[in-house]
Amino acid sequence: MTAKNSLAMALKTVRKARGLSQEAFSDVSSRTYLSSLERDLKSPTLNKLAELCKVMEIHPVTLLALAYSGNNPKKADQLLSQVRHELELLAQTGDE
Repeated sequence: MTAKNSLAMALKTVRKARGLSQEAFSDVSSRTYLSSLERDLKSPTLNKLAELCKVMEIHPVTLLALAYSGNNPKKADQLLSQVRHELELLAQTGDE
């Protein structure tokens, strides 16, 4: 499963878990656009992703972690550990 396909799945999974209809996003997106995202016909910009996540009351990184882990908690833990390590390395490089 590619990350792009996983993002479509993750978006739909979180929306349904939150009990939100596609119409609940009407302030930030049309139902048609959201449907096209969930069917993997379009890809959101980072700004649009942030807006959608605000409606779902989650951080965009949470949605991306779900997408990249395929809803597998063990994979999510590994992914988040990797991200934490990479951020620490980048912070060290920035201190030089």
